[in-house]
Amino acid sequence: MSAPARSELHLPAGAAATHGYDLEVTPAVAGWTHSSLRTLTLPAGAAHTLDTGDEEMIVVPLSGGVTVTDGTTEYVLSGRTDVFAGPTDVAYLPVRTTATIRAAEGPAGRRSGAELDHPVRIALTGARTDVVLPFRHVPVADVPVELRGAGRCSRQVRNFGAAGVFEAGSLIAVEVVTPSGNWSSYPAHKHDEETDTESALEEIYYYEIAPGPHGEPGLGFHRTSGSPAGEVDLLVEVHDRDTVLVPHGWHGPCAAAPGHDMYYLNVMAGPGERAWKITDHPDQAWVRATWADQAVDPRLANPRLVSTDD
Repeated sequence: MSAPARSELHLPAGAAATHGYDLEVTPAVAGWTHSSLRTLTLPAGAAHTLDTGDEEMIVVPLSGGVTVTDGTTEYVLSGRTDVFAGPTDVAYLPVRTTATIRAAEGPAGRRSGAELDHPVRIALTGARTDVVLPFRHVPVADVPVELRGAGRCSRQVRNFGAAGVFEAGSLIAVEVVTPSGNWSSYPAHKHDEETDTESALEEIYYYEIAPGPHGEPGLGFHRTSGSPAGEVDLLVEVHDRDTVLVPHGWHGPCAAAPGHDMYYLNVMAGPGERAWKITDHPDQAWVRATWADQAVDPRLANPRLVSTDD
């Protein structure tokens, strides 16, 4: 199998915009079968109506709050100021559902004491499935937050749509926040074979990078390399609102530059069991054993994670 072109796997901010969406990655766009992701921006009070078709979706407020209705039931998602402010409540949209998402009126919230008057931003994580489940709301208090790794491999994982935590047909979705200067998705790992110990999952990484103290744009790095499932060789500098596609291969590390916290939204789905079963890269698996003697990065204890230094 020939390696996908770098331009097919790294989508800089705006590169996959379509009418109505800031980002639209469908199976057709990605060249695969299961996983999808869309992001959109709505002015205060504005609405967006969509049909889920053969996909189940989870509505994830990135900044600001929304109401979501299927025409019968309405849920209010309080949302958050931005992705670094903490986890958010979400709403699940079943297959073959017509839903309307309406942005809350007024400012999106406050950050560092300064009022934001920005539009509301939303992500729609998706996956094809035949399973029909009810439309429902997950309060933020019910989103499990995990501190994974230790030392410079410390990161925060928000398991709002994780397998074993949230019921869905095929979709797995989580958020990861990596403090500045730390590494995540490490050891590099893969999930591109359906075995007793590994799942076959297509994966999307959607990045947001915290700016510097005076608004300086941030950066990070993403690595994907080939596995027996196929060739791939990607080492890319990622910026705010970039997206990386992982059809197969070892992926990681994701490195956050000093001074800039890194967020990514992971969306996964595949043809088999809905489970996140992975294989660590054999050259890096030993790293896990070192975490037992290291403390978790204390910055992850803060209610709001935005670094001003390293």
